[in-house]
Amino acid sequence: MVLTFFLLSLGVLALDGLTGGWTTTHLFCVYRSSWKDPLAYLRLFGHVLGHADLSHFLNNMLLFLVVGPPMEEKYGSIPLLKAIVLTAFVSGVLQCLLFPGVALLGASGIVFMLIMLSSLAGGSGGIPVTMLLVAALYLGDQIYSILFVRDNVANFMHIVGGVCGTAFGFYSAYARPRHRRRG
Repeated sequence: MVLTFFLLSLGVLALDGLTGGWTTTHLFCVYRSSWKDPLAYLRLFGHVLGHADLSHFLNNMLLFLVVGPPMEEKYGSIPLLKAIVLTAFVSGVLQCLLFPGVALLGASGIVFMLIMLSSLAGGSGGIPVTMLLVAALYLGDQIYSILFVRDNVANFMHIVGGVCGTAFGFYSAYARPRHRRRG
């Protein structure tokens, strides 16, 4: 699943180059538009596959390829795919509601979802200290960037991704039914 996501994102980047940015603008970044436009629904999910350029793609994919495979091994392909789809949907909807004049694209929310999920992966009950440290450092950095750095980075959506990863991790650890082996 991780490799498929990577290859899809790479394909979207190639399409961006071949179409002069048309596919990324119209299919793989999310922005407020009419809900009568069927592409609006595709963009709610597809924006995580689009990237502004090669540098943006590499920055996201390097972390994605490091953190993603262990999380896929721990949680399974389908549950991780569900977490990615949910994170894409939540960040897409929030982008449309809270930042109507700005487009969002890229997998950084997914990467931060995986980072927070990873910080929970080693816990054996309770809240792991590593998760608290990662959350404090990560949240502090994102809040600092929101307040003091002026760039085109969607720091709020990084936080959303981190919250989604934390929620998925706790759900997987505590709320999901466990199957017992008999024998």
